[in-house]
Amino acid sequence: MESYLTDKVCMVTGGGGSIGGEIVRALTRLNAARVVAVDISENGLYDVITDVGGVTAEIASVRDAGKMEYLFDKYRPNIVFHAAAHKHVPFMERNPEEAVKNNIIGTRVTAELAEKYGAERFALISTDKAVEPVSVMGATKRVCEMLMYEMSKTAKTVFGTVRFGNVLGSNGSVVPLFKKQIEKGVVTVTDRNVERYFMTVERAAQVVISCAEHMKGGDVFVPDMGGSVKIIDLAEKLIEESGKSAEIRVTSLRQGDKLTEKLFYDFETPESCAVRGVYRVRGSGLEGLYEYTDRLRKMADACDRDGIRAVLREMTAVKG
Repeated sequence: MESYLTDKVCMVTGGGGSIGGEIVRALTRLNAARVVAVDISENGLYDVITDVGGVTAEIASVRDAGKMEYLFDKYRPNIVFHAAAHKHVPFMERNPEEAVKNNIIGTRVTAELAEKYGAERFALISTDKAVEPVSVMGATKRVCEMLMYEMSKTAKTVFGTVRFGNVLGSNGSVVPLFKKQIEKGVVTVTDRNVERYFMTVERAAQVVISCAEHMKGGDVFVPDMGGSVKIIDLAEKLIEESGKSAEIRVTSLRQGDKLTEKLFYDFETPESCAVRGVYRVRGSGLEGLYEYTDRLRKMADACDRDGIRAVLREMTAVKG
């Protein structure tokens, strides 16, 4: 990876977040020619640039086309790692217009600028919640995956997706939440049968950077995440390791939650690839995708929440 990055200018959107920040740290260790971290959160960026030197930090929202064009024109990145996204499932259920603006429109803005300014590669970070999505957040990420596929048909820029499950220690991860709850003596689990896939943030960053080198256009990379883990077992283990006493209370599934997640659609055929421990599948698109996203943009501006949900359901119906 180091030789591949030596002369590359890398832009990381969401560079102040947990996953984006770890990608920034990894890129500096791998001696990328320049690392530009872009985030709307000044606090997140501040934390990253105080951890590592030599990073160029820029405050910007990926939905702000004017500011993002200024940054692309200024830095001319060779590789874009697109980690910027709203990820909290319950928040996005209640605010679908924000999920559309940030996840879908922000991705389209950034991807189109990457193509316009001659970026070689664009790596989208996606989630297993994009597979057969039942949540607004998952549906918006699925649309982003399809956008990578559709853009790859005509663009010189190589667009691809890296899809994985929950990242330990990331913003919104259940582990920091459980640790806080243990201190208060009560840990809440939504259902005794809920299972999730997990990986470390360091591994996630390594996978994203490695896969970006081997993208062919429109493909989706999925790391082998081992077996899924029951959340209640994780809670019990964390309580045991804490040495403290805490009660586990089972509540109920939140809107947009599933009992289990899948890493692949049934129509996807995982194949081994050049990145160890990672599978590659052929991406898939949607006829009329750009028209759909234009409709969603107008609905988001009008705060038409019911309309947004209906269009997302239509767009993400399993096709294959």
